[in-house]
Amino acid sequence: MANKMDELKHKLLSLINKQPPKIPSMGFNDANYHFSEVSTLSINSKTVQEIDRPADQDILESIEAAYFSINPDFDICKFELQKLPEVLDCDQIQRDFKNLKQQHQVVSKKVLQLILEHQTGCNGEFEKITEILERVKEALELCRASRKELKVSGSQFTDSLGILANYRKRKIAQNLLNNLTTIKDLHSFEKRCQTMMSEEDFVGAITELKRCQKTAAKYRHFSCVAALTYKLLETLENTDSQLDRILAQICFHFDKERYRKLQAAYDLLEKSQLSMIDNLHVHYITAIYNCSLNVVHSYISSPDILESSENSGKNPYTVLCQSIGQEVFIPCLVQLCKILFKIVLSYHQLVKWHNADTEVDNQEKHTDISASKQKLNHNLTKIWDDVQRKVSSLLLNGDLARYKFEQFVQVLRVIHRLIQVGEEFCNSRSEDLQESIRKQSENYFMNYHSQRLDELKIFLENEAWEICPVKSSFDIMQLQEFKPFRYTLKTFKFNPQASPTAVNYSTNSTECCSSTHSLDGSSIIGNYFIRFAEHGTPFDTGLDDTVIEEDIMVSENEGSGYFSDESDDVNMEICGDEFSEDSKQLHKDKKEKSHSTCPILTNTTLTVLRQIGKYLQMSRLLKPIAYRIISCMNQLFDYYLYSVHSFFTVDLCVGGTNLYTQELNVTLSRISRELIVEMQGEGDVSDGRVFKPLISPMIDLKNVEKLNGLSERIVAVESLAFLAKQYEFLRDYLEYLVPLNCKTALEQFYAQTITSASDLRNPVYMAVVAQAFDLRQILTCMAKINWEVRDVRSMHNSYVDMLLREVQIFTIRLEEISVKVPIATEVYQSLWSNVAHIVTHTLVQGFSEAKKCTNGGRALMQLDFTQFLTKFEKISSLKPVPHKEYVENYVKAYYLPDNELEKWIKEHKEYSSKHLLGLVSCACQNNKKIRQKLLQIIEDMEKSKFPR
Repeated sequence: MANKMDELKHKLLSLINKQPPKIPSMGFNDANYHFSEVSTLSINSKTVQEIDRPADQDILESIEAAYFSINPDFDICKFELQKLPEVLDCDQIQRDFKNLKQQHQVVSKKVLQLILEHQTGCNGEFEKITEILERVKEALELCRASRKELKVSGSQFTDSLGILANYRKRKIAQNLLNNLTTIKDLHSFEKRCQTMMSEEDFVGAITELKRCQKTAAKYRHFSCVAALTYKLLETLENTDSQLDRILAQICFHFDKERYRKLQAAYDLLEKSQLSMIDNLHVHYITAIYNCSLNVVHSYISSPDILESSENSGKNPYTVLCQSIGQEVFIPCLVQLCKILFKIVLSYHQLVKWHNADTEVDNQEKHTDISASKQKLNHNLTKIWDDVQRKVSSLLLNGDLARYKFEQFVQVLRVIHRLIQVGEEFCNSRSEDLQESIRKQSENYFMNYHSQRLDELKIFLENEAWEICPVKSSFDIMQLQEFKPFRYTLKTFKFNPQASPTAVNYSTNSTECCSSTHSLDGSSIIGNYFIRFAEHGTPFDTGLDDTVIEEDIMVSENEGSGYFSDESDDVNMEICGDEFSEDSKQLHKDKKEKSHSTCPILTNTTLTVLRQIGKYLQMSRLLKPIAYRIISCMNQLFDYYLYSVHSFFTVDLCVGGTNLYTQELNVTLSRISRELIVEMQGEGDVSDGRVFKPLISPMIDLKNVEKLNGLSERIVAVESLAFLAKQYEFLRDYLEYLVPLNCKTALEQFYAQTITSASDLRNPVYMAVVAQAFDLRQILTCMAKINWEVRDVRSMHNSYVDMLLREVQIFTIRLEEISVKVPIATEVYQSLWSNVAHIVTHTLVQGFSEAKKCTNGGRALMQLDFTQFLTKFEKISSLKPVPHKEYVENYVKAYYLPDNELEKWIKEHKEYSSKHLLGLVSCACQNNKKIRQKLLQIIEDMEKSKFPR
């Protein structure tokens, strides 16, 4: 290879130095050619002409990196030849050669310079090497002399050394015996360690183990002991595992003495309390997971579900929760809460023990204890979050939609009590549990409420409107549905500052009562970790809906408490002038007795009250949606009120805004708009509305002898009033349950809807009164009277007797109804007030139809009205008679002068335009100009009432 390279090199050099061939003469002159002189460079020259030579440093930096290679196989010639192009350029080769020469000169110069700079140091190193050689020679001579002396000593002291050898052998034998005893002790340690560990003498076992480890390390030169060392190390690891296993048992039952031993053992193992707390936290999380998995799995009928879930890669616990049957869901939930409470109780006792531990030996231990306490308190929330996630997963995968109310409330009580445990455990609001139960509750409750509205519709459409015979001492607290919070409602006093928010489940006993009754209906509240520190759990008692015997119905031997047939003995004879005073007093006494002893309510009312109790149970256990539940509960009252109105005012033949208060109008309009679908196909009841109810065909509202169903109307309206009183009784407690931002809506419900319940008396009873009097006959009789008389007669007109006779007939029929249905004072007042209302308006209507009227006629009007009032006051016991000013002011207006009459017309807008026209026609019959003026004023007033 080298020969080929040399041959190639010579060919290149000969090619470079080869002179160009001479051009043969072809008739041209050499002057025609101008060849530039080519500078030649000798290949063998060792120097380079320094013409425009760069600086040395630039030349060094221009050297290619390949020339600095330390690879012995690197061939510089081959490297340069590979760079040659296919077509050679002599000039370029000369230039490259020149550069290489320059680089070689600079490198040589640099190497020489460096050698000169380090020559002094090199000489110094050589001097040191020379000095070391001299010392080695001296040491060699000393060793030779020492060996020579030892040889002399060995030949002179042979006997003495034999004695020393024998003594040495004896010592070796003694040491061997001791070593064998120690080795025997080491081999028996494992059995002793197991005994101490089984007796939970952790400190003794670890102390003995460490002693054996030190001994084994001392005798490690024996092969049997060397093997034992590894066994001791394995025993130490097993001991650590046993301690960790015993530490895991703390998760289910905390024993402070046992825990103290474990803590001392970990100290001997030189493990900090903080690492021990970390291990405990892992054990608690593991215990929560394993226990939850085992509990749920125990309620699964198919045991291979767990294996299939593990093979599918899905979360086994979630798969198991999805497989829980509806019939075992509640027992599974209760059992899960019980076992999780045991774990939480253990952790609570652990934290309590650490917080009470104040023993500190040094600053380092004090720091460790403080960090451990902080870690434990920090892990409280983590432990509880893991607990509530496990319960939430089971809860969300449960199918609660088809549960009965009692079953669903039991689930609510379990979750509510678990939330109370979480609050006591780490002051947690348990958002996961709240959100889970909120989702399940919203689905369940809206379906439940829709069913209750439909059920209420059926009850109302089939209600006979007869009094439900309950005892006079009846109270809603006696109902089974109010059992869970009976004591709370009786002793509750609302405190606005203590009112909880919608998402707060905390219940301080001082907020609502001073008893130990819980919101979930049990007799325990709070202090769960004290009450159940030794045995039991909060989920063992108070969760079942134990049925109590209700004693609210009147028995046969108690009587009804209403008027008996003896009332017929005190029938009042209407003899033209007045009732017997004794009869009136007896009648009044019997009425008062009846009113004070007989609550009026129907079977439907009782059903609504029971539903209210159920809604309250859910609302207090479901604070996040408490307002929604209470709003739905209020819809039951809305629907009841609307039904009573639609049933018993359908035949109201008397119009007038005076019958309806503003609150009642607003309430009925709101209910009709938000809750009622008028007829089938008009709306979708899935939006929360319900169809308008239809009164039972068994209810007769056309029987005049029975005052057009007055008894049914009284029972309906007064049962509504009774229901409104129960809502008033619950008002403070409802305000306590709803959040602050919803209190305004609740107050509006009470201010409008509950208040308007009593306002329903007027339109309902007016429907009866308006049909009880033959108003057309009375107006016909009044139209025949001549009011154009000059002298005032002492005898009233016949229409007054006719009107009084109608009143007397109404009184007799009312008395007959009062035998069957107790009529409260408010009902009597409303009925007679309506009678006064319709009679007074009838009289004004009759007076306004008079074509002509003199002063004597006006006096006769006053006489007729006075005679009627005198008798009517005695019959109705109304003093003063309502609306009498309506007639008196109208009659007195006849006497006003023209200018005063104009002012009177403008001020008294309660009269209809027909009444005012009749007044003006009679009062101004002789003054056509004034009459036209007043008639124009009345016409303008009428137009202003109904603008276009």
